[in-house]
Amino acid sequence: MDEASERTGGREITAGLVVIGDEVLSGRTKDQNIGHIAERLTVEGIDLREVRVVADVEADIVAAVNALRARFTYVFTTGGIGPTHDDITADAVARAFGVGIDVDPRARAMLLDYIAETELNEARLRMARIPHGASLVVNAVSKAPGFRIGNVIVMAGVPRIMQAMLEAVLPELEKGRPMLSRSVTAHAKEGDIAGPLAAIARRFPDAVIGSYPFRDEAGRFGTNLVVRARDEAVLEAAHAAVAAMVAQMSPAA
Repeated sequence: MDEASERTGGREITAGLVVIGDEVLSGRTKDQNIGHIAERLTVEGIDLREVRVVADVEADIVAAVNALRARFTYVFTTGGIGPTHDDITADAVARAFGVGIDVDPRARAMLLDYIAETELNEARLRMARIPHGASLVVNAVSKAPGFRIGNVIVMAGVPRIMQAMLEAVLPELEKGRPMLSRSVTAHAKEGDIAGPLAAIARRFPDAVIGSYPFRDEAGRFGTNLVVRARDEAVLEAAHAAVAAMVAQMSPAA
């Protein structure tokens, strides 16, 4: 058993993500955070299992946070912790945990590292409101912190700030075994390889095999096959089987 498995008793470390904001649902803002979070968690051996996108509606945020925190090791949220009236994530998370919320002296002091006290108006103080009992997540970009309460980590929606917060909190989290991957390109249509690929998947239940069809600039069909596993021996064996299958396939017409 490797070091990560020993630390976690061999159990999987999982995560859910709640993306919060009317602007995402309306299409006005194109989310840039899901992919980054998924990639970073995968490297750390944390499986992102579910993503929910919810509006700036307190009851919806509460429901999403409570549903995911009961199912996964960690829940991350992005968005809704700024200074405006619709930034209600902190209040919603406090409600989800059944705790109070108020301006936190630690968060207020962080804001004063970035702005003058004379500029610390009521709107900006909203960014220092933290649920009771939460620890702060450092924001190296603009100082206004995120926070962590229980297994829920609350981060900003602005990608650059979110990324800084994520890097600040990752060292504190349990890690699992990183997912390893190998890929094979098949010059065949996805439908033509689905049968033999399914047979290989049954032979290697501890591997995950994905197929991703494409069409190149010359109009030829192909399929990228990605084999993923946590155990290197399993990965190599499954990859070898997929590569052998691909070698036997004729190019797509």
